[in-house]
Amino acid sequence: MQRKATPSTWIILGLSLAVCGMAAAVFVQPSKADRTAAAGAVQRFDPPLRRAFSDGGEFEPKREPGNWDWLASHHEPGQTYERWANSNPNLPGAGRTKLYVLPIGEFAEGIAPDLEKLQEYTAAYYHPMPVEMLPAMPDAEVPARERVHLGKKQWKSTDLLRWLPKKLPADGYAMIAVTMTDLYPDEQWNFVFGQALTKDRVGVFSFARYHPAWTGGKADEGTELLVLRRATKVLTHEMGHMFGIRHCIYYECNMNGANHLAEADATPMHLCPVCLRKLHRAARFDPAERYGKLRDFYAANGMKEEEEWVTKRIAAIKAAR
Repeated sequence: MQRKATPSTWIILGLSLAVCGMAAAVFVQPSKADRTAAAGAVQRFDPPLRRAFSDGGEFEPKREPGNWDWLASHHEPGQTYERWANSNPNLPGAGRTKLYVLPIGEFAEGIAPDLEKLQEYTAAYYHPMPVEMLPAMPDAEVPARERVHLGKKQWKSTDLLRWLPKKLPADGYAMIAVTMTDLYPDEQWNFVFGQALTKDRVGVFSFARYHPAWTGGKADEGTELLVLRRATKVLTHEMGHMFGIRHCIYYECNMNGANHLAEADATPMHLCPVCLRKLHRAARFDPAERYGKLRDFYAANGMKEEEEWVTKRIAAIKAAR
């Protein structure tokens, strides 16, 4: 139940639900040779970088999609490193080096993710680029049409997108607005999780549906971590689009597209070798150092699976010296 966004400069971010039928797509799983080639030539790099941009068995190939999954309804040819580099992506520089997050509306304690933790994680993910959380904008100042759908307030995402480029600070490389209010892009859609203008380096997305309370469910001892994991994953995914990184079809990767929460929950927090190399070209980080900052965040927040994964990655990269 998906519909494409028609304006070519807009991208529907991650997850959405429309009122019309889904179009079938055929996904051909890339071979191991395809996946290796997608990361591009790495022979000129020193051993640690070569190891960072290669798969030593840590990464899972992209699985065949289920009937309602993203690649079952969207034909995506894949974006190799070379294709990304030749697309002339917006890259940090010329004074635009900072990432911004703009909260819009109310963030109810116990339902919304912790904004300080979101900033901390985004700073680790996009190290060494600085990340700043802007002051929250009150509901009354939100420049978007409002409707009530199935008893829930929604803001029109396209109204916000027309306004956001004017709010991008002069030193900002990109800005993502986040909200706990549900979003919709036009009257024929039930909702959309997010939307962006990638060339303008701005986007907006909603956390409204990430807590079980949205569907009348109750929180348990794992809910806070579930909401944090969902929010950090989608924030870094959508920020990745600002760098011109398209959806990944090569590995199970944070840049995979997703049609529904179950599919998004199944994707990993990390970037695959192909997408990591794109980000490295843009942000110029030391891979082991970046992984170390992520490990610290995972350890501090009880994300044991992710902590173990990056710890092994760090060891593999350092062993290649």
